Amino acid sequence: MNARPALDYFLTCMSPYAYLGHRAFLALAQRQGVAVRYRPVRLLRQFEETGGLPLGKRAPARQRYRLLELQRWRAFRELPLNLAPKFYPVDAEHADRCILALLDAGHDPGEFVFAVLRALWADELDIADRTVLEGLLAQAGIAEVESILDAAQDPRHGAALDANTRDAIALDLPGVPGYVRDGEAFWGQDRLDLLEHAIASGRAPYRPG
Repeated sequence: MNARPALDYFLTCMSPYAYLGHRAFLALAQRQGVAVRYRPVRLLRQFEETGGLPLGKRAPARQRYRLLELQRWRAFRELPLNLAPKFYPVDAEHADRCILALLDAGHDPGEFVFAVLRALWADELDIADRTVLEGLLAQAGIAEVESILDAAQDPRHGAALDANTRDAIALDLPGVPGYVRDGEAFWGQDRLDLLEHAIASGRAPYRPG
């Protein structure tokens, strides 16, 4: 039997656009019958290699326009979102490592990912805090909370973050969320319609140049 086609999902748990697009992306994958491969990355390293800048270093006009976009998309997606959450920016590495630990343990991390993103962007929680992550894992229906948190510290998961980041850079993804179908990268949750069209049409992947 042929394996289900899969989409690579590059993300980090501190991205507002990953939050806004997460459930829409999972719904797309379900509609189209494709699997999802979660690929958390080190976003700042990705920025360094692709010409992006952390929020505080962007030109004021870009920062202001970002606030417009967040307001538009939170209304469109009908999701609560604070424009300046209490704990942003945040070190999301432990949360991102938990995604990898969940995968390693045979869990689907989808509900946990959304719980973490919502905790940061809507609920004013510090997702770098172990106690907060404990609660979010439990909320996502994970029974072995402590073992997942401990397993997340395994050096293999740090190496996986590095490898995912290298792959995202090699695919010319400037940031997250990024979705990849057959080597063709789609950057941003505002590209989900284009991604779904590509899958539904069965067209060959586009390449640069």
